[in-house]
Amino acid sequence: MRYQFSTVRGDPYDDNWLVIGGTVATPEGSWSFDEPCLLTDEARKVARWLRAAAAGAVPVTGPDADGELFPDASFTEPVLAFSLADRSNGGAVLRIHLSLEAAPPWQPDDEGTDVYQYAVEVRLDSPALVHAADQWDLALDSFPAR
Repeated sequence: MRYQFSTVRGDPYDDNWLVIGGTVATPEGSWSFDEPCLLTDEARKVARWLRAAAAGAVPVTGPDADGELFPDASFTEPVLAFSLADRSNGGAVLRIHLSLEAAPPWQPDDEGTDVYQYAVEVRLDSPALVHAADQWDLALDSFPAR
């Protein structure tokens, strides 16, 4: 959506925080968020991960022995993350982890103890994954590293 800070402050870390926005609709309810949660270099990793998922290069992961989910694409701020729930001929089921400020408003706020445990699964075919990566890259063209 935008840089967290509109003017460059001279701090390569703070100057590169991006506000990411999302709207989520599930059978349980709908909500939206906009939160500074990705650095510019982390945001570029999202498109690479989507392309790798489309190419079959991302492993499918499930819950661990305790039933906990751990994404394979996570970032400095644990607000948004990704993992692959399933793969089938020509497509994949993405698991989009939404934590803290991106979590549904009805989720209890437990000081981050449930980070990555709420996820929305989305089934996409490989061309749709590549298209999503292309659109993500296009959106990021306006936000070079500063």
